[in-house]
Amino acid sequence: MAYDEQLAERLRGLLTIFPGVTEREMFGGLAFLLRGNMCCGVVGEELMVRVGRESYEAALHEPHVREMDLTGRPLRGLVYVSSDGLVSDGDLRAWAERGARYAESLPARV
Repeated sequence: MAYDEQLAERLRGLLTIFPGVTEREMFGGLAFLLRGNMCCGVVGEELMVRVGRESYEAALHEPHVREMDLTGRPLRGLVYVSSDGLVSDGDLRAWAERGARYAESLPARV
């Protein structure tokens, strides 16, 4: 599995404010789960964020964001954020917290 270890370490540090975050190999990268629900992860050099279907279209209009399309078809509710959009810790924190807040809104899957 090839993913950006430095980005994964940055995420680990930021997600410590959410109790019970776990990690799992998923989508050819590393996923972070909160209460059993995926919130974000690292695939290659990109951040994967679960924004939910309601926020999906708006997220796609933000800088450095594109559809997550593992199978050639977009996975609505999930986006990729390129490394250009993650230069500052504040940018990464905003995306990580966005994914974590969405995961918290879902029923626990533990």
